[in-house]
Amino acid sequence: MNTHEHRHDHSHAGHEHGTPARGAAVADAKTAIDPVCGMRVDPATARHRSEHAGATYFFCNPRCKDKFDADPAQYMRPAKAAAPATAAPAGTIWTCPMHPEIRQDHPGNCPKCGMALEPLLPSLDGDDGGELAHLARRFWICVALTLPVFAVAMGPHLFGLHPPAPWDVLAAWTEALLGSVVVLWGGRDFFVRGWRSLRPWSPNMYTLIALGTGVAWVYSVIAFAAPAMFPASLRASDGRVAVYFEAAAVIVTLVLLGDFLELRARRRTGAALQALLGLAPKTAHRVDADGHEADVPLEQVQVGDTLRVRPGEKIPVDGVMLEGASSVDESMLTGESLPVDKRAGDRVTGATVNQTGSLLLRADKVGADTLLAQIVGLVAQAQRSKAPLQRVADRVAAWFVPAVVAIAVLAFAGWAMLGPDPRYANALIAAVAVLIIACPCALGLATPISVMVATGRGAQAGVLFRDAAAIEALREVDTLVVDKTGTLTEGRPALREVVAFGAFDRAGALTLAAALERSSEHPLARAIVAAAEQEKLVVAEARGFAALTGRGVRARVGGRDAVLGNLALMHELGVGVDAAARVRAEALRGEGATVMFLAADGTLAALVAVADRIKPTTPEAIRRLHAEGLRIVMLTGDHATTAQAVAKTLGIDAVHAEVSPADKAAVIAALKAEGRRVAMAGDGINDAPALAAADVGIAMGSGTDIAMESAQVTLVKGELTAILRARALSRATVRNIRQNLFFAFVYNSIGIPVAAGVLYPFFGVLLSPALAAAAMSLSSVSVVSNALRLRRVTLR
Repeated sequence: MNTHEHRHDHSHAGHEHGTPARGAAVADAKTAIDPVCGMRVDPATARHRSEHAGATYFFCNPRCKDKFDADPAQYMRPAKAAAPATAAPAGTIWTCPMHPEIRQDHPGNCPKCGMALEPLLPSLDGDDGGELAHLARRFWICVALTLPVFAVAMGPHLFGLHPPAPWDVLAAWTEALLGSVVVLWGGRDFFVRGWRSLRPWSPNMYTLIALGTGVAWVYSVIAFAAPAMFPASLRASDGRVAVYFEAAAVIVTLVLLGDFLELRARRRTGAALQALLGLAPKTAHRVDADGHEADVPLEQVQVGDTLRVRPGEKIPVDGVMLEGASSVDESMLTGESLPVDKRAGDRVTGATVNQTGSLLLRADKVGADTLLAQIVGLVAQAQRSKAPLQRVADRVAAWFVPAVVAIAVLAFAGWAMLGPDPRYANALIAAVAVLIIACPCALGLATPISVMVATGRGAQAGVLFRDAAAIEALREVDTLVVDKTGTLTEGRPALREVVAFGAFDRAGALTLAAALERSSEHPLARAIVAAAEQEKLVVAEARGFAALTGRGVRARVGGRDAVLGNLALMHELGVGVDAAARVRAEALRGEGATVMFLAADGTLAALVAVADRIKPTTPEAIRRLHAEGLRIVMLTGDHATTAQAVAKTLGIDAVHAEVSPADKAAVIAALKAEGRRVAMAGDGINDAPALAAADVGIAMGSGTDIAMESAQVTLVKGELTAILRARALSRATVRNIRQNLFFAFVYNSIGIPVAAGVLYPFFGVLLSPALAAAAMSLSSVSVVSNALRLRRVTLR
């Protein structure tokens, strides 16, 4: 469902003293903000205004004006004010969440559906003006008002409870007043959108809602206030005519619930982009020509600036290293847990983490040109380009709305010209019954109620769906793209093998390696130490520890000069590595392991192989996914050798290795261009653009929050077997929705002609508005009952 259009919120928006206040500030092309309550006011028609400090302020009612005149400063203090809902940086492009092709350079409302436009790209300090909280508050108020209306209206029918006089009069007034508040206040945006949909002629769900609830409410008001206008056949023994305030109120409240759930899902998507923006540090250490350092806000860093990055700090912008050597954690880009060694002349990327050495770099790309900003843009573009789930009611509204109105007009004309007396009373009854029975209560419930039950069932199975579109699309997927690290594998290095040489055995070699690595924070070091601890080996203390950036480590252990590192370090220290050791090392690398050489007193002691282990559940999951006809594609930032080794072990159909976040999104786009329905499963920040670009993004529950917010489906335990359960639930849910829509359409197809009076010439049956409302309620009950069957669906 579309979101609530934020037109009359009471959020406190404001300005600083000496500038135009909220009442003088233009909220859009034609409105200003009341500085007291925050409501939007049309300056051309506002009857209440006040002059202060050379500015004009407009008010929605005299009470707001009186409060402002009594103490203007109270409503002009910055501490009392928050940014208006439309606040955004200069140059912001605004677009419609449901119609991404709508773009303009100022806030407003979508000309197609009437929704409030949103910024195309988020800002780190972005604020929705409390729109979600405002909509939640409106929904709960409507729930509180609708419950007594429903109880008063349905009590006599369900429980035979008829309030005695004079309480029956109070009950009737309660129903009329509370029901009117829900319809006119709670549903006011629906009527605005319904009316706007008629001007460019793009009828949608809200056109039907506005038509049905509006007619039900107007008819009820007339029936309540002037029952004598109706024929005796429609009046009860006490002279009253049946009213439908409860039907209109219930419909408005249910639609508000759907709007709230959809808006909350969209806000979570925006939170993912804001979290991405928040990865960059807020300040940078800028070094001037004299060598003096000064901390400056990141926004002030210019291309060509020299920056200092200390150990443990995030690199502020993209650039080239001028001095220093270090290991940099680039998992944000590659998804790989192993840091990358960097030296002078190497390129570094903003928001990656400098681990060991102090660096001096030249800023090459800043602001929107950095790789991080480009990743944010890719995610936002992918999310906007995906057409949201269009409800069936929206798709058929183009013909359904005029058809219903035409039938109502024909029914009125037919009864007025040809019907028995009282002709005009019967004509009015028939026309109103048609419009009430056509109100899309069951149609509106058909999808949301099934989705609501399905998401609960999915949560029980360890699958979290964020929206209905994911449930609908997952069953149609024919290609599954998977990240390697953290998705197919456990995401952390573990000791795979120790190959001892000469006088060393496996335990002795592992003990020596663990002693060397105990002082290191490198992920490979932690894997070796963890293996030694797991095997309960007694590890000696290392003295004179030295980390040799990009090559390895060395220290004195138990009186021996011990070294652990790569082949280049062995050559540098004159340690002999024979052909057999080289062949064995190459074989381990071919299996996806990182191989280190251990030497003691100048002699090769062992090969130590560390690898990211495949999850125990992954092989069975891949086999079953293949059995369902899915093509499996691996997409990873890891080295090609490691990726091919994992793919060969698991039987992956295709591999794309050493790819950047942008490349991942491009591969997804290419697969979709081939006509494939693509799901992407990943767990890292670097997967976010691909997750958003896929038809269905699937995040591992063990992964980053940003990946989970960018995806539509989250697997709680991070195991691919849950995708099989998710697809089974997707198929069951779509089948259930189609059944619900069938019930709703059949009900309308039968109910509308009956309400128009087609049975009267044959059986003398004329459907009163009361029976029309009852039939509408019955259709809703059938839809809800069918949806509840999803709670018992079996997922395998």
